[in-house]
Amino acid sequence: MADIWSIPVEPMKGAQKDLSEHKGKVLVVVNTASKCGFTPQYEGLEALYKKHKDRGLVILGFPCNQFGEQEPGDEAEISTFCSRTYGVSFPMHKKVDVNGPKTHALFAHLKGQAPGLLGTEGIKWNFTKFLVDRHGKVVDRFAPTTTPASMEKRIEELLAAK
Repeated sequence: MADIWSIPVEPMKGAQKDLSEHKGKVLVVVNTASKCGFTPQYEGLEALYKKHKDRGLVILGFPCNQFGEQEPGDEAEISTFCSRTYGVSFPMHKKVDVNGPKTHALFAHLKGQAPGLLGTEGIKWNFTKFLVDRHGKVVDRFAPTTTPASMEKRIEELLAAK
């Protein structure tokens, strides 16, 4: 895969496309789940998105059912839950695997560019967050316990950079 912008993704609503529409923007890519202890992070992610989207921030949510089967619903159920419960307006995508033989190409790329602790690539749980700069470089990986608010300073630095 040449760069992150050419990786195909499938929005919950609409046809498959690649990430090139987000070229030149700062991305937060997160694997999500509706029945997880970290699910309230949707609220913080939405707050970041609303505050910074006009400056070029895009948050991309990817539901995943690989951790404790905490995302059992279909796309309609997930979409309804996210919008009604947390007012999510950032782009959500169809369910993906983030580990194992069926790992989505985006998460394979992210993990390869930003390994976790001690160089491990595997994602440990829901709400692992990756930060991508305007040039498509994966610059940070945040643990599920990292709150969206605590990422804001780093996001603002990337938004200020050209």
